[in-house]
Amino acid sequence: MSFALEGSASLSSSLPPSRPSRGGGAVVAVPKKLAMPTVTAATVSMNTQGRRATPSVPAAVSVPVANRRSLSVAQTLSRVRDQGKTAFIPYITAGDPDLVTTAAALRLLDACGADVIELGMPSSDPYVDGPVIRASAARALAGGATVDLVLSMLKEVTPELSCPVVLLSYLSPIVRRGAGSFAAAVKESGVQGLIVPDLPYGGACAFRHEARKNDLELVLLTTPATPTERMKKITKASKGFIYLVSVIGVTGPRETMNLGVKDLIEEIKQVTDKAVAVGFGISTPDHVRQIAEWGADAVIIGSAMVKQLGEVDSPIEGLKRLEEFARNLKGALP
Repeated sequence: MSFALEGSASLSSSLPPSRPSRGGGAVVAVPKKLAMPTVTAATVSMNTQGRRATPSVPAAVSVPVANRRSLSVAQTLSRVRDQGKTAFIPYITAGDPDLVTTAAALRLLDACGADVIELGMPSSDPYVDGPVIRASAARALAGGATVDLVLSMLKEVTPELSCPVVLLSYLSPIVRRGAGSFAAAVKESGVQGLIVPDLPYGGACAFRHEARKNDLELVLLTTPATPTERMKKITKASKGFIYLVSVIGVTGPRETMNLGVKDLIEEIKQVTDKAVAVGFGISTPDHVRQIAEWGADAVIIGSAMVKQLGEVDSPIEGLKRLEEFARNLKGALP
């Protein structure tokens, strides 16, 4: 099954050579002179029959992906920080409005300069998510998205990306499949990291073993309500980065940022040198600038990104809006 929209992809000589490509051991086709074609929403089109086909690309040669340089999530964020920049981590829901569009969105966000992409596995009970992501997950499930189909799509797309992908999954599909089997399947799909928002801290130890065995970075979350001693344990155990939830409550855009986040960032940085990424409620260029000024190493934008892609009349319009929004947010970061 091919997860690609019909269209053309134009090469851009401005693609930074320092953004490494990554993937497993498969053989993929890449252009002779550049590792990746630039993808924009304008290059994506559908034929009159509504069928989708693989985008056309310039003449290519086959290059073993294993020979490419690959960075972990932690290494990626460390590199961005060393450059004096704040990392951009957009979130979208897999399968909204369909998996073909999700594949195109992943390629598009990578081309827009995402440093890491967070992809949500749709759940029937996303209890930490607000109405925007809940509705997105419902659309994806209604469209037939399943764990196996999402992972199949990722296995096709991740070798083409220059940035790592972190998968967010609730605990229930992990329990149904078995922790070891789920972790192995996620790693095989090309994903680098995993977030399980409803994984109890006490239960994280056992799952961390499976994640570590499959070379997955298990990202743990801390909130404004997390006691200091618990926060210290979480920061020590978390891999990839520390996910600082900016508010007490569910995901969703807010008009203003919680001013206490600045102190929380400083508190975490006193006990760890791991990257601190702030999420929940971030939705405007002013928000990302403020979070960056407070010292965060990365900003995560979820509901606001999901709205661009899912709450539109067509996938093409959604991709256009997603591209514009992503470029605006990326441009607001130092």
